[in-house]
Amino acid sequence: MKIVFSSNLAWSIYNFRLPLLKSLQNDGHIIYAVANNDKYVSNLENENFIFENININNNSKNPIKDIFLIYKYYILYKKIKPDIICHNAIKPNIYGTLAAKFLNIPVVNNISGLGTLFIKKSFSTRIAKLLYKFSQKNADKIFFQNRDDLNEFIKNKLINEKKCEVISGSGVDTKKFIPKKKVNNLKFKFIFIGRLIFDKGILEFIEALKILNLEYKNFEGLILGPIYKLNHTAVSEKVLNEWINDGIVKYLGETENVLPYIQDADCLVLPSYREGLSKVLIEASSVAIPIITTDVPGCRDVVVDGVTGLLCKVKDSKSLAEKMKLLLNMNVEKRLEMGIEARKRAIDVFDQNIIIDKYKRAIYEIVSI
Repeated sequence: MKIVFSSNLAWSIYNFRLPLLKSLQNDGHIIYAVANNDKYVSNLENENFIFENININNNSKNPIKDIFLIYKYYILYKKIKPDIICHNAIKPNIYGTLAAKFLNIPVVNNISGLGTLFIKKSFSTRIAKLLYKFSQKNADKIFFQNRDDLNEFIKNKLINEKKCEVISGSGVDTKKFIPKKKVNNLKFKFIFIGRLIFDKGILEFIEALKILNLEYKNFEGLILGPIYKLNHTAVSEKVLNEWINDGIVKYLGETENVLPYIQDADCLVLPSYREGLSKVLIEASSVAIPIITTDVPGCRDVVVDGVTGLLCKVKDSKSLAEKMKLLLNMNVEKRLEMGIEARKRAIDVFDQNIIIDKYKRAIYEIVSI
């Protein structure tokens, strides 16, 4: 059968759904990827997936202006004639689902995070909720990546709970993301991995490093990730260079292969304000390094506080610094034990095969083959 995976960016499909797409392809299905055109299109086409471009303004926060997207999806889906469509990201989940309804095509949606539009109280938020309520009643299956997001939708009466299931993000390849014996680092390495946007808590990370610098010299702070200019909370190059020049942090640039950087670090720090379910946190868990992250949805779902890592308060650099100090002063055996427990949890809960099986079960139950 023909299966469409639709998201806002080709990057998103390639980085979060590739193992699932390949598994379905190996079952004999034709896979279409529908998203904005970016440099990852060639990666998808090299895997023998069929790419179809759809222009989505990811910066627009005005749902009324985005209504025309329904027509774009309608024309595209009518041309493809898929047996089922799997959406991810806010706009595909809403407008793609409405277009699929007009064509009587079954839909599996993945609500991978609420985003700033949904969380902040505004006119656009109210419109988004109405659009979610109207669109999601037409979905056949809805995956959520954490229980808090599902409960938020239930509380606002936006979905039919019977259609919903919580899955652990996109999963992690626990056979690839494995622990590696470290060379004795001269300094303890705290690493932040993610897009350089303030919603990821990068400013709190910088402020916490400043606090630690007043007492300790046996550590270093590292940042790995792209400067994400498209986001309104993006860190500018000027600000980043100021942090670097002041000796607060080292910037490692961006990469498509985070594994060696995680393996080389002593602790992964992600003080995010909210996540769907953080991929880098489950990758770090699989590599068996302790984590410090915030006590918010999508982050606390990964970490068992005091067992696989430590939780700090959100938007609180002092709380973050205290947890970083605690880990820095922790004996090696305790830190290693945290890492071991994190990997056990990654294998039991976050392995990508668990996610693939749930997706395939949903698809095959909806579409009889």
